[in-house]
Amino acid sequence: MPDDEFRAFVEQRYTALLRTAYLLCGSPDRAEDLLQAALLAALPRWRRMDHPEAYIRRIMVNQLANIWRRPIREILTAVLPDRPVRDTAIEERDAMWLALGRLPARTRAVLVLRYWEDLSEAETAQVLEMSLGTVKSHASRGLARLRDLLGEPLPLGVGGIGGRR
Repeated sequence: MPDDEFRAFVEQRYTALLRTAYLLCGSPDRAEDLLQAALLAALPRWRRMDHPEAYIRRIMVNQLANIWRRPIREILTAVLPDRPVRDTAIEERDAMWLALGRLPARTRAVLVLRYWEDLSEAETAQVLEMSLGTVKSHASRGLARLRDLLGEPLPLGVGGIGGRR
């Protein structure tokens, strides 16, 4: 039976962690699976964690890195889903997520943690177990690559990928 503190933590932070999982993997279904697996992995260690949210983020990044190393099998379909309303904000956000998905796993993780989760460079370095300089270089190169992929300057706040919504 899960600890009451763990249950309260999950109830309070689930949405934010799910958002991070989505940004890391780009799929709502995969994000749900990723977060659930991370929470299951964290549960036995719950009482020994000093910073549970950072620990769970780290688990998600590690699990996703393992998935990225495996070959990807996609199911192709001839029928595309309907898009009833044309919304340029959605299209811009989709283009951003597609471009983000084309970045290397570590660079993507740095950008998501820095600019979406609003972690400091030091916090990002701690979560990803890399040096501060490595975080800075991944962020700089990642933002430059996003600019190239998008063919335009990034929106304000997206030193920043978009900030919290």
